[in-house]
Amino acid sequence: MTATTGTQHYQRRLRMNTRGKSLTRFTSEVQAIVRESGIHTGLCTIFIRHTSASLIIQENADPDVLIDLENYLSQLVPEDRRYIHSAEGPDDMPAHIRSVLTHTSETIPVVEGRLALGTWQGLYLWEHRSRGHAREIVVHVTGY
Repeated sequence: MTATTGTQHYQRRLRMNTRGKSLTRFTSEVQAIVRESGIHTGLCTIFIRHTSASLIIQENADPDVLIDLENYLSQLVPEDRRYIHSAEGPDDMPAHIRSVLTHTSETIPVVEGRLALGTWQGLYLWEHRSRGHAREIVVHVTGY
């Protein structure tokens, strides 16, 4: 174990445009921020500033996994139910429920200046609304 002093912090915001209900991989964008930070060992926290979209770490090789996830969550939280909150359209309340069932943040270790994701893992923004939106993600890297 190495004792360190002078923990560094680095923060950037990403703006991503979504296409409507979909999963968008953005691992390389976050990895570029980690590299830019100059932090060798630490943690990278990714946070989405919205309540109708979410973040997940998932399979990055077989797109069928993502399709199955989308299909399952659509069946679990259908849009054709009667929800009390419906002012923003029939897809809004289901989108809020879906984001509660997934994540609004992820924390990934930084090892040797890189995200310590497994071989088959990718970082995804999951848009739960029917139409596309501009989404803002805060990436915070801390370490030394």
